[in-house]
Amino acid sequence: MKSIFIFLISACANGAPVNAVEGSLAEVQKEQVEEQEPIIVGAEKLGSFIPLLEGVGVGIVANQSSMVQNQHLVDVLSNMRINVRAVFSPEHGFRGDADAGEHVLNGKDKKTGFPLISLYGKNKKPTKEQLKDIKVMIFDIQDVGVRFYTYISTLHYVMEACAENDILLIVLDRPNPNGHYVDGPIMEKDFQSFVGMHPVPIVHGMTITEYARMINGEGWLKDSLQCRMHLVRCENYTHDTPYSLPVSPSPNLRSDVSIQLYPSLCLLEATSVTVGRGTDGPFERYGHPEFSEDATNFSFTPKAGYGSKHPKFEGKKCYGFNLNSPDYQRMYQLDLSFLMKANELLKGDVFVNRTKFFNLLAGNSELLKQIEEGKSEDEIRASWKEELEEYVEMRKKYLLYE
Repeated sequence: MKSIFIFLISACANGAPVNAVEGSLAEVQKEQVEEQEPIIVGAEKLGSFIPLLEGVGVGIVANQSSMVQNQHLVDVLSNMRINVRAVFSPEHGFRGDADAGEHVLNGKDKKTGFPLISLYGKNKKPTKEQLKDIKVMIFDIQDVGVRFYTYISTLHYVMEACAENDILLIVLDRPNPNGHYVDGPIMEKDFQSFVGMHPVPIVHGMTITEYARMINGEGWLKDSLQCRMHLVRCENYTHDTPYSLPVSPSPNLRSDVSIQLYPSLCLLEATSVTVGRGTDGPFERYGHPEFSEDATNFSFTPKAGYGSKHPKFEGKKCYGFNLNSPDYQRMYQLDLSFLMKANELLKGDVFVNRTKFFNLLAGNSELLKQIEEGKSEDEIRASWKEELEEYVEMRKKYLLYE
């Protein structure tokens, strides 16, 4: 087995592609199917980082998306006899089967025997003891380009821990499926939390390596620490390249449509409205038992199951909207109409029942007021336009792709 991976290292070092991705859905929709070079993700470029792991203790931050073709990166490193001292897992766990917000326990990986350390709950940042004997840390997690998707918060804490303990951090890049646009209000400092750690818009338009560069470059780590990093870029990727994720990045993002809708629909998580957790289409629909049946086009009944042990409105019929449509397979801005429609249909009933959480997701307290006051989408967008333009200009310094 080891000889196979030695061959892969040699092939990667000489620029040979290791992976092939089929043509994009967007191209098919336009009936303009064109041949394009396959995207090669950072983890597949073994020759770019394996030499840095030889003879040292290695840690890896990974989850179910950390794949090298059809093998998990942790298994690849195990087969190559790399000295992996610990595997650190973010929200949803190492195998990606924990619910959002669910406490994930430490343990051991059954397949490799490597210690597993959860970076969710109280232990969001690796401790000095957990980093003992680790000289190089690898970060390889598929992100979706949204401020409140907590993998970038985990990245922040891992960078900070590595900087404090003089550990080299290798960041393996993967395409951002929402990387083709930037939108939303900039997070205000008073609303900093694990679902929003940095003054960026809801849709930040960066890959994980670009975002790591920005964290360093803007001095966002504690005491303006700088993390030593080795970044492994994707090949044949631009921010306009459509990308269908080969592995679900978390239990309730199961399709291209759900990933595209996630930035817009996630704000409804802080309301009395359900976004379809406990159904076969989470983040592809939204609804409420009190919505008027005449004013909606769809109904569904949430049930306990994979990705949601206790879904909102479990066992209750909800009326709402099915968004699994070609219209939402490629988004170019946040869609505020879902919030506005839900607020309208509840007609005075409690809409936002977790005000603090809504404001943390929004990054300010203004958006909720604007929705409740009946502001138009154009008026709301105008309120964040100037700061968003400033962010777009700042972002240019850290981009690695066109």
